[in-house]
Amino acid sequence: MKKALYTMLISILLLSLLAACSSGGTPGNEPQDEPGAADTGAAKEEQPKPAETPPTTKAELKVMLGQPRFKEYFEKYFEQFKAKELAEKNIDVTIELEMPNPDQAKQVLQARLASNDAPDLFDVHANDLATYHAAGYLEDLSAEPFVATLYDGVKQQVTLDGKVVALPMESLSWGYLYNKKIFADNGLTPPQTLDEMKAAVETLKANGVAPFLLAFQESWVPQLMTALSLGGIVSSRQPDWIEKMSAGEASYADVQSIFDIIDLIMANGTEKPFEVGNEAGSTDFANGKAAMWVQGPWNAETILKVNPDMEFGVAPLPVSNDPAGTMINLSTSTTLAVSPTSKNKEVALDLLNYILDEKDSSALFQELKFNPVSSVHRYEVFPWVNEASEYVAQGKAYQDLKLPNGVTDEQAKLLQSYYAKEVTKEQFIETMDRTWAAAVKASQ
Repeated sequence: MKKALYTMLISILLLSLLAACSSGGTPGNEPQDEPGAADTGAAKEEQPKPAETPPTTKAELKVMLGQPRFKEYFEKYFEQFKAKELAEKNIDVTIELEMPNPDQAKQVLQARLASNDAPDLFDVHANDLATYHAAGYLEDLSAEPFVATLYDGVKQQVTLDGKVVALPMESLSWGYLYNKKIFADNGLTPPQTLDEMKAAVETLKANGVAPFLLAFQESWVPQLMTALSLGGIVSSRQPDWIEKMSAGEASYADVQSIFDIIDLIMANGTEKPFEVGNEAGSTDFANGKAAMWVQGPWNAETILKVNPDMEFGVAPLPVSNDPAGTMINLSTSTTLAVSPTSKNKEVALDLLNYILDEKDSSALFQELKFNPVSSVHRYEVFPWVNEASEYVAQGKAYQDLKLPNGVTDEQAKLLQSYYAKEVTKEQFIETMDRTWAAAVKASQ
């Protein structure tokens, strides 16, 4: 009897435990009905998981700039861009910077483009943009943010067929450089005619000062004499000469008076010019080895690095005894383009826009001593910029001549040979006429 009673009690206990389990309770713990208690589990299940940080992507850019003298500035600026791109877009950018000598930069770039090995970004002289654009080597940049900030005059220099095809970097007002102290010590002001320049040369020589610095080791430097003399004569006397040349109706014989000033410079310059390149020439000019140098203010950074206290001016080069031909050259030289075939085009465009960054661009352009080209630029311009601008305000300026592809390079080589007396004036004229005609034919 006791055994049966014991068995019945055990059965009742087991049934109680099963009932508690089926109602969600636990032995000795009643279900809780407080507000919100039933929602706790569901809330925990619906809680979103913390977002995972996407993995850092990598991108490599190849950049070619034919300005090795600015290497440290661009390297520093590109490091800033890399940090910005990593912080804002989580892209780890590697930049391979190639900076060929200005004398070879154009040939190096053309070889790379021809072999389908285009850099992602590369610099092009504004006068050559039409050639590269026609060949399909330039990305259309019209929709990029930097375009809205460009000054109108500068923007026109990089616009072709209604498209902005490059970012302008160097906008220039240039002539020749002169040492202000040497001029003041010798009672000189910038000559406005060829005869005045001849008189200044004689004064300098009489006082033991070399009138002109010659640095002919790199052909692009003496070529600047042709750029200024041709620009002054064509713009003031024969404004239709370029069109006539391209139509086969004119000749370099029509503008051979360019040699009046070129001969004067070559005959009154420093010795052994083929042993002096642009860098050494900047050092010599900074150290007062000559009163004048047919060179642009783009060399200001190099000159002032050697002699921070030097005061130099920019003046128009006289090409005749007509002061109307003594004019400042207005040009946009260095521009930065993007290759349409870039494998990292989005990052390349980010870097391009960063060149005219609202916050950082002014410091870069001021370090490079470039003129402002955009509304983002807020820095004080340099004295030589103001001096050149005074001539521009007087109407004594012209837009840089646009010559057919290859013409400038041939002029450069011939000037070296002309100085070395390996080429006569007549041979120079004949070769340039032939080169021009060939360039026009090749472009058709």
